[in-house]
Amino acid sequence: MIQKSKKLIAAGLISTLAAAYLFGTSIQAKESPKESSAKEKLEAYIKFTQILNLIEKEYVDDVNTTTLIDKALKGLMTNLDAHSTFMDTKSYKDLTVQTKGEFGGLGISVGMKDGALTVIAPLEGTPAMKAGVKAGDIILKIDDKATIGMNIDEAVKLMRGKPGTDIMLTIVRKNEPKPLKIKITRDIIKIDSVYPKTIEGEDGILYLHVASFDQKVVESVKKAIGEHNNTKGIILDLRNNPGGLLDQATGLVDMFVKKGVIVSQKGRTNYENVEYKAHSEDTDTKTPIVTLVNGGSASASEIVSGALQDFNRSVVVGEKTFGKGSVQIVIPVGKEEALKLTVARYYLPSGRTIQNEGVTPDIIVHPGKIDYTDDPILLKEKDLKKHLEIELEKVDGKLKKETKSKSTDSNTTVSEENNETVNNKVITEKIIYNDTQLKSAVDILKALIITQKGK
Repeated sequence: MIQKSKKLIAAGLISTLAAAYLFGTSIQAKESPKESSAKEKLEAYIKFTQILNLIEKEYVDDVNTTTLIDKALKGLMTNLDAHSTFMDTKSYKDLTVQTKGEFGGLGISVGMKDGALTVIAPLEGTPAMKAGVKAGDIILKIDDKATIGMNIDEAVKLMRGKPGTDIMLTIVRKNEPKPLKIKITRDIIKIDSVYPKTIEGEDGILYLHVASFDQKVVESVKKAIGEHNNTKGIILDLRNNPGGLLDQATGLVDMFVKKGVIVSQKGRTNYENVEYKAHSEDTDTKTPIVTLVNGGSASASEIVSGALQDFNRSVVVGEKTFGKGSVQIVIPVGKEEALKLTVARYYLPSGRTIQNEGVTPDIIVHPGKIDYTDDPILLKEKDLKKHLEIELEKVDGKLKKETKSKSTDSNTTVSEENNETVNNKVITEKIIYNDTQLKSAVDILKALIITQKGK
């Protein structure tokens, strides 16, 4: 077969030799150990051209050179890392549409972990969260297509679509005996990034849930702190935060760190080597901070939690983060195609990398709830009196059940079952006891506030 194909490779060999010459002549006399020599490059190009022509001639189905090259490039990029990819004309056009306009989606952030398509986090208030998708879920199938061997861009393309259309995800979840099937209806994804709340009975604690790092995070956090005049401590909740804009992540850290390198970006070329430094203006270095993270915290949220940890500016509580610390850029190839290529990695102030390592909390706390029972003997006099009056009305048959919702402002809701008014801006004791990580954060922050007294 090799003898038969010698004529086929002649044309390709000419261009290969030319390319090898151009590459080879640019190599310095003193080469680095990892860099190929001109001879090695030439041999590699000849082998590639030979195999390409063999496939085009002998493969069972008709395939042309353009198709084969596209497939080869996609395979090449996939084998570099999980985030690099070759975008053909259609893929590049889809990317352009997605970055310029609205599109229907699930509100889910995904990444490759140990070769599996894994949910980093469902975004708050989106179809994915409402349907019950959780951080750490492995997506086995998208509709009827298996995700094994699929790259991230292909998966995202399948999950996006026209708003109002349905999609079925087959999920593998830890501690579940068999895969789960979750039906989700696509919608226009619009989310708020910052949710400020107060803690019931703790006027000095400000809770800030940052769901993702969009372009208004720093502005929203500053506004929330400004409106909460008596802030003695801050809980920064970055759980299930898949990341976002780097400048917003560094800007958030800059609010609480006076000087030093917040994060550095290091690549192969000098152009990709960048340091993002803190500034002394308008910096709060005194207010205690506790940062909450989990396996759904990735990228920008790992930069924030890791930097605050390295600067000893915050106690980090929760579970180990996802471990996504690489930088991708889109490089056009011609007018209609492009490469999305990993060009650098992020490094925290201490020099440690995030990529595949994540951020390990100072205090590891797993999710769960704390059971507790109110002691009726400890009821205050006014509460006891009200309780007894209600019991008396039950005996006399005079208690009327209200089933209609009461009108409330935009920050409150009413439970029809027990007429309990819930303020969405306040975290109650019941909510805290249903979230062990948050309970730990509150307790640690209260201890930090106490130690600040007298300083």
